[in-house]
Amino acid sequence: MSKRGRAPTDADAPRSNRSRSVAELLPAVGGAAFRRFGFIQSSIVSRWAEIVGEKLAGASQPESIRFPHGKKQDGVLTLVARGAHAPMLQHITPEITERVNRFFGYAAVGRITIRQGEIAPPAPRRAPPSLRPVPAELGEGLKTIADPELRAVLESLAAGVAAIPGLPRVS
Repeated sequence: MSKRGRAPTDADAPRSNRSRSVAELLPAVGGAAFRRFGFIQSSIVSRWAEIVGEKLAGASQPESIRFPHGKKQDGVLTLVARGAHAPMLQHITPEITERVNRFFGYAAVGRITIRQGEIAPPAPRRAPPSLRPVPAELGEGLKTIADPELRAVLESLAAGVAAIPGLPRVS
């Protein structure tokens, strides 16, 4: 209990006054939305193609997982499937159940229901950054960097800085 006779909260914790990375903040942002639809982990949605395979992922998407009150196993996984793919998915629900449970590591899903509907197209994969030549005055030190991905990102940053006319504005 705190001094005021109530349980301590995050607001009572000392502030660290430090900047946090986006990767540190993002799980908390999406976590509430995923929990609302019954997803314990957001990775079942983001890694659906790995769980069921590219072919099935192109025809279906997980919509929600509903668990019995007070339990985190034997849930009902609801899938959205394109019209004609629903009967095909119905025939392979035992295999999908096995794959999802293997992904979770325990019997999280006991039953699958399938709803016909439209699924969102998969997110387009971004092309790697183009390797444009960097102005010589900015890029001489970048040639010694061994990691090609890091070098490409830093070259892109240097090219962006070179494209800004005048001094950068700090607000």
